[in-house]
Amino acid sequence: MPADVVETVRWGHTGLTAVVEIHPDRPVALRELSAGAPPVLTARASQPLVEVLVPGEGRARASQRLSETAVGCRLRYAGSEQSGDGGWHELRVRMRDEVSGLAAELIMRSPDGVPAVRAQVRVTNTGEHPVPLLAVTSFAAVFPGSGMSGLDVLYAGSEWLGENRWTRRPLADHVPGLGLREHGQHGKGTFALTSQGTWSSGRHVPMGGLTDRGTGRTWLWQIEHNGPWRWETGERLDGAYVVLSGPTDLDHQWSELLAPGESFTTVPVAIAVSGGGVEEAAAALTAYRRALVRPHPDRAALPVVFNDYMNTLMGDPTTDKLLPLIDAAAAAGAQVFCVDAGWYDDGGDWWDSVGEWLPSQTRFPHGLEEVLARITSHGMIPGLWLEPEVIGVRSPMAGKLPAEAFLQRGGVRLAEHGRHHLDLRHPAAVAHLDQVVDRLVEELGVGYFKLDYNIDPGAGTDRDATSVGAGLLAHNRAHLAWLEGVLDRHPHLVLENCGSGAMRMDYAMLSRLQLQSTSDQQDFLRYPPIAVAAPLSMLPEQAANWAYPQPGMSGEEIAFTMVTGILGRLYLSGNLHRMTPEQFRLVERGVRLHRSLRAGLLRATPCWPLGLPGWDDPWLALGLRTEGVTHLGLWRRPGAPETTVLRLPHLAGHDLTTEFAYPAADGWACSWDPRAAELTVTATVPLPPPASSVSAPSEPPPL
Repeated sequence: MPADVVETVRWGHTGLTAVVEIHPDRPVALRELSAGAPPVLTARASQPLVEVLVPGEGRARASQRLSETAVGCRLRYAGSEQSGDGGWHELRVRMRDEVSGLAAELIMRSPDGVPAVRAQVRVTNTGEHPVPLLAVTSFAAVFPGSGMSGLDVLYAGSEWLGENRWTRRPLADHVPGLGLREHGQHGKGTFALTSQGTWSSGRHVPMGGLTDRGTGRTWLWQIEHNGPWRWETGERLDGAYVVLSGPTDLDHQWSELLAPGESFTTVPVAIAVSGGGVEEAAAALTAYRRALVRPHPDRAALPVVFNDYMNTLMGDPTTDKLLPLIDAAAAAGAQVFCVDAGWYDDGGDWWDSVGEWLPSQTRFPHGLEEVLARITSHGMIPGLWLEPEVIGVRSPMAGKLPAEAFLQRGGVRLAEHGRHHLDLRHPAAVAHLDQVVDRLVEELGVGYFKLDYNIDPGAGTDRDATSVGAGLLAHNRAHLAWLEGVLDRHPHLVLENCGSGAMRMDYAMLSRLQLQSTSDQQDFLRYPPIAVAAPLSMLPEQAANWAYPQPGMSGEEIAFTMVTGILGRLYLSGNLHRMTPEQFRLVERGVRLHRSLRAGLLRATPCWPLGLPGWDDPWLALGLRTEGVTHLGLWRRPGAPETTVLRLPHLAGHDLTTEFAYPAADGWACSWDPRAAELTVTATVPLPPPASSVSAPSEPPPL
């Protein structure tokens, strides 16, 4: 093939188009990834499709980027295949580097009709000598925008009590324009986010995005890994590039020694694309997530969960405390009752003694069975809190399990906050957890587990591993395999993902587990921005937002906290049994409204009429769009003005009928401007904060 001839591989379906560029003297590159029909091809792309960092050669140009690695620049096309199965389309692109003997295969999968793609890379050593890997990308491409100056970058800070804090800023704030064309070289700097350890969302949500302010073209991505990750963007001569990866040597002490004939597969990532802005890309990512998640009966039923922890029993359950709470939760409309932390504790100081998971005899004089029977007598599913991956340093299990069943460094078991961490690569660790789960399900009838995770073991384990990071990655993957085994054995068991709030909020976990507790935030005034941003990070029907009404609250305060849970997966708590009849009826009405919305929740896509929420915004709004109706949750916080203006461009030009669904219309009014697509809402109810929920017909069905 002549050196100036470029071939392309086109792949996709009605919702997605990908164009891979092949050149005999350049690395394989992704020229186009877009929604819909094939576009007019843009300029040639130069970002290698796969980047592989090895110590013998490093990068083609010195930097700390995962762009322009020496191996990546030498990878040449070696073939491709396209196939389809089960509603998914697949493209495999093979590449080879003759110098290192490494072969790479990019696997891209996309659900039919959905403008999103899942990507992984498998690297194989076809040479005669071992090759150490220091980093391998899961996805690498140039973003096809109109230039660095017109791009915004999206990312989300996340920490305990302050999850899902999304930010949209000009990329130039992080990556200044450097006049690269005048220098004839790619840049060296980058804007990179990383996560260490096993709290995959402990500092940042494992997501990001780029959007072109002029054209609306947007990529949103997620890294589907329950451990360390990295994504980066920066400037190349041909525009902004995007690289997504799992653990690396630079960031996570990860390396893998690849013997001849051996292969390594990266963590999966996903990229949703749109030509119409962030909300359209969010809708695409929502559709992709619904195609990705494991089938489960809970996905259709979406039962209301009552949990006794938040601002209620706070880890101190007893029979006397639980029985009236169970009765009240059932009367309010809950369908699952989860007994949270403490059910296994006899001594009152259980933090560093957990691990056997045997019911307390002192807390439940007639056995935990009495409590669980009370739950089932109301037709509710009984649930228990469980933190399976930890063994307290004072637990009997710390001595019963072999030392090799724990994560180690230098032969010493890791300990964090009084707990050891199981290594789920070891069969004894898996057998212990299987015995615990099977006993609680089969002997006590537990149908729901809140799986918590309150420690982070750090970089990993050096036992039976090339590197500390490689040991952690193998454990991460063994953890996912254990979860799949549990659900295979107990297909109706519901598993909640909780990691010290939402510090392990990723789609390695959420593709397998049924719902995600979105925070440990106990202040009902601070929770709304977490709940409003949640549908960008997860499916609306997986977003378990706490609502914890209390007897000491006013009616408006009860409504405020209830609305936080209504437009998601309602996760109820609070001392309902101590409420006045009027207060209880207000809670019951909120539960009833949520249950009436659940069927639509499974098809809803999110919108943000006031933009992505700021942590201290006085007004907050979340919209969920379904066929014919847009449901709006509104929160007015202390110090907010009486009036706010919601922007609903998808309803432009339409006449609307609005309904104040909860708590009531008293003190609330709204007016609609169809030309400007603006809904002006005024609240005259006095603070402390009111809340409301508005339902308005959405766009009519297409003719």
